[in-house]
Amino acid sequence: MFLEGPRPRRLELYSVLGIAREFIRGFRALHFVGPCVTVFGSARFAPDQPYYELARNVGRGLARMGFTVMTGGGPGIMEAANRGAQDVGGMSVGCNIELPVEQKLNPYLDRAVTFRHFFVRKVMLVKYSYAFVIMPGGLGTMDEFFEAAVLIQTRKIRSFPIVVMDTTYWRPLLALLNEMVRAGTIDEADLHLCLFTDSVEEAMAHIEKHAVAEFGLVRHSLPKPSPLLGEKVTEKS
Repeated sequence: MFLEGPRPRRLELYSVLGIAREFIRGFRALHFVGPCVTVFGSARFAPDQPYYELARNVGRGLARMGFTVMTGGGPGIMEAANRGAQDVGGMSVGCNIELPVEQKLNPYLDRAVTFRHFFVRKVMLVKYSYAFVIMPGGLGTMDEFFEAAVLIQTRKIRSFPIVVMDTTYWRPLLALLNEMVRAGTIDEADLHLCLFTDSVEEAMAHIEKHAVAEFGLVRHSLPKPSPLLGEKVTEKS
């Protein structure tokens, strides 16, 4: 494996070429998916659990705004958000990952690509998105949340909004972030675009203000608009 430690230079070269090929495959698959919002969250929630329904409503809201809903392509929260997008005729995309215990693609995807390396996958999940929604999740979700936050903090990407859904679940994290501000390890401004909320409507309004309006996205009619979708967000030319 590439990250297991130093290896013969020939194997390292082969790995670099394979990683480059993986990037190119991702760029080709996702280049025309349109402005996205990426939804992160646990793969472990079942359809009968409240977090699943919340993520499905988030997917619906994003699709009604005209965004492509992008997820990690697997079950749980990812499936729910993709399913919500398809509920209202929106575009649904998944970036899957190869794991020792196979993560299967969920059935609510218009386009999907599977990656071997987490870091390649995370680039794709960030590269095409104008906002990030953090649903309840575990270590992977925490990793993805802080990846996006650090990229924004260090200005490696633009100041895209981050919405963290379910204040009860994330209360300890919010307390930790506030403690970081008090300790001076982060600035209060680092949290400016990070909204903690329980309301899908508030989340959509935040994304509308800090993504659609902030980055000059405009709405164009779809060739055959869904009665619930009606418009599509595209980049301003």
